[in-house]
Amino acid sequence: MLRIHDMTDADFAWLLGEASAHSANLTVTEGNIAPPEVLAMLRGITAGLADDDDRPVAWLVSESDVVVAMISFTRREPDGRYEIGYGVASAHQGQGVMTSALAVLLPLLARQGHHGLTVGTSVDNPASQRVLEKNGFVRTGTRDDPDDGALITWAIELN
Repeated sequence: MLRIHDMTDADFAWLLGEASAHSANLTVTEGNIAPPEVLAMLRGITAGLADDDDRPVAWLVSESDVVVAMISFTRREPDGRYEIGYGVASAHQGQGVMTSALAVLLPLLARQGHHGLTVGTSVDNPASQRVLEKNGFVRTGTRDDPDDGALITWAIELN
């Protein structure tokens, strides 16, 4: 069964090997869900976002108490919306994990008072594009990112 867990800094510490066990007895899939440098970067980003919002800004995704993916806000847009990013462990890609996880998370975010979200996906990532389409995101344009290259931009209204 797929579950979404609010993430704290302690969860990042656990994923980065700074803590030996998870407080909810979760385990992480073999190979982790992202490289350590990506987890460390996201830890810093979410810490900054969490300073300005008392709602969760990142989530672990587990199946049968094994963490297989992560979703986080990556920046706050000028209109107050958040941009999200997500990743699925290699061994679990192509199995509908993120499609299902977003289907669970989006109504939760709406109940927490979020009005909408944005996201950017690589023009070369049709799997991620399908995840967003299946969850009701609409293409809003394109942009070039200095780190990620050409992106398709997406948005969804939640309230």
